[in-house]
Amino acid sequence: MQAFTKHAGTVALMDRANVDTDQIIPKQFLKRIERTGFGKYLFFDWRFLDDGSDNPDFELNTPAFANASVLVARRNFGCGSSREHAVWALDDYGIRVVLAPSFADIFFNNCFKNGLLPIKLSESEIDDIFTRVSEHEGYKLNVDLETCQITDEHGLSLEFEVQGFRRQCLLDGLDDIALTLEHESKIAEYEESRGIAG
Repeated sequence: MQAFTKHAGTVALMDRANVDTDQIIPKQFLKRIERTGFGKYLFFDWRFLDDGSDNPDFELNTPAFANASVLVARRNFGCGSSREHAVWALDDYGIRVVLAPSFADIFFNNCFKNGLLPIKLSESEIDDIFTRVSEHEGYKLNVDLETCQITDEHGLSLEFEVQGFRRQCLLDGLDDIALTLEHESKIAEYEESRGIAG
């Protein structure tokens, strides 16, 4: 997976709590067997009208949020069913960081397994970012996983926490398969001892 060290990106706001995975990627698109190409279906029922045109009232269709790569939402983001496709859709769309006061546990875990950084901030910190976006056109955030800091060009400086093992996996770009392959020689040695090698 793509390593995450530092990211600077335009911020999009989603002033909604309890955004569930069925809204992030509706169930009819889960039949695809690829892990790519889900971005065009992200928030499909909210992004598009019945005739297929863009819904002008949906946040991510706002011109100010075009090409945003940092999504800021309210509490309990990613609740609902445990579909990894939700993270794939966000990533494929171009979202690299999601900030919220809280996340559903399975969604939160899936983010780390797929190179997307979910960051928990307090309600007041999220409120402050909402205010800053409204005050500064094209507002951007800088997210540094090495120092665990979030900054902007207007004096913001926030610290965040990421569990050590998860943080290191993101910094090194290691998903579960890559972690397993780090022990490839020992696996091969074991298989050879059992008479099941190649």
